[in-house]
Amino acid sequence: MKRQHAAVACAAAALAGTSLTGCGSSSKNPGGSATTATAHGSTGAFSPESVPRNAKLAAEVPAAIKSSGTLTVGSDTTYPPYEFIGANGTTPQGIDVDIAKGLARTLGLKLEYETANFDSILPAIGTKYDLGISAFTITKARYAAVDFVSYFNAGKQWGIQRGNPTHFNPDDVCGTKVGVVTGSTDAQAVQQMSARCVRQGKKGVAIVSLPQQTDIATRLVDGALNATLAGSTNVQYAGKQTHGRIVTIGPISQPSPDGIAVKRGDTAWARVVAGALNAMIQDGDFRRILARWGVQQGAVSRAVVNPQHNIAASS
Repeated sequence: MKRQHAAVACAAAALAGTSLTGCGSSSKNPGGSATTATAHGSTGAFSPESVPRNAKLAAEVPAAIKSSGTLTVGSDTTYPPYEFIGANGTTPQGIDVDIAKGLARTLGLKLEYETANFDSILPAIGTKYDLGISAFTITKARYAAVDFVSYFNAGKQWGIQRGNPTHFNPDDVCGTKVGVVTGSTDAQAVQQMSARCVRQGKKGVAIVSLPQQTDIATRLVDGALNATLAGSTNVQYAGKQTHGRIVTIGPISQPSPDGIAVKRGDTAWARVVAGALNAMIQDGDFRRILARWGVQQGAVSRAVVNPQHNIAASS
């Protein structure tokens, strides 16, 4: 992202963070200091570093992971409050980062949290990454590539400029320009909306598909987009952190679980991950992690391997 005036930089940082490396990744920060904002920081005093090791679950970790002593997680660190790069320009932070830390602690492993492009993570599960933790919406289509362990409930919501200067109407998106993250379920949803517009004889949606929400947020605040469709937690958090420069419009739609991606068919490992999450849920550490970010309302009561309830068909 190029150097921007303060308002755009703030909005971009709050909605997306940066894709700077952390814990082993070799990618570079395209945005410099303009995209690192202290406003991202969590407010809770609880630290996931205090999560205790569970000896029984640690003993069930697959031999290859146990021998390395490291839990390698792939994540697109451009999506606060789930994952983003902190104010120091190098350290991943966010809901998913804290959950990954808790999992690693529970299983007696060292965490290696690597930044990657969102659509490159799932194909690398089981080879490059032990897990993918990046606000993945669980869908039937994604079950063809990986298994999932549910851990959070979310939905989709529209984000627009404060004051809605382009008069965006979420009930009639035909002919509008909408920003989405490449490879996301949001992109799939907007593609379906656009196709429906065309079938009705109307102008389709001009879809701006970008790999990072950083650039989408910048364009939205600059007026180059009418709206963005993203996770409800993400858009609401952006609104708070930008002091209302980005606001939501319309209700939350398509509620569905987010999941931690595990190698397809590796049921034993998936059960260990679910067991670790449920241990954290049972002792209250999981809710304390979510409370750090003010999103405890999205907590699941129990982590489940390959859940089938409220699972969308699209990718």
